[in-house]
Amino acid sequence: MPHRNNIRTLLIVDDSRVSRMMIRTFVLAKHPQWIIIEAASGNEALEIVDRDTPNYCTMDINMPGIIGTEAAAQILAKYPGIRVAIFSANIQESHQTRAATLGAKFVAKPVTERTVALALDFFESQT
Repeated sequence: MPHRNNIRTLLIVDDSRVSRMMIRTFVLAKHPQWIIIEAASGNEALEIVDRDTPNYCTMDINMPGIIGTEAAAQILAKYPGIRVAIFSANIQESHQTRAATLGAKFVAKPVTERTVALALDFFESQT
């Protein structure tokens, strides 16, 4: 399905309102036409994806309820076309390996213009 005017939808999943706001700000600076949806937990993300499937998703790992890597695994099992970038301050190799196994991009926090650019490069490399 062709995208009208290069409009994409990004789901930002993070229990930190500040992290969501920073990701939103950096993404909209580069792609002001994108639609941004936010979720504060993996559980909320799963509900949103079923209702309004995004093109892309940024996912925190450590959140209340279902953790980000598990939420990402469930989302990708159902919607393999969604590009997922997993943002986490927890840079243990096991998390990086899990992200790679899922076909997701692991991005180390903190959220900065540079780390968001890494996620955007990953999203757009497959468009």
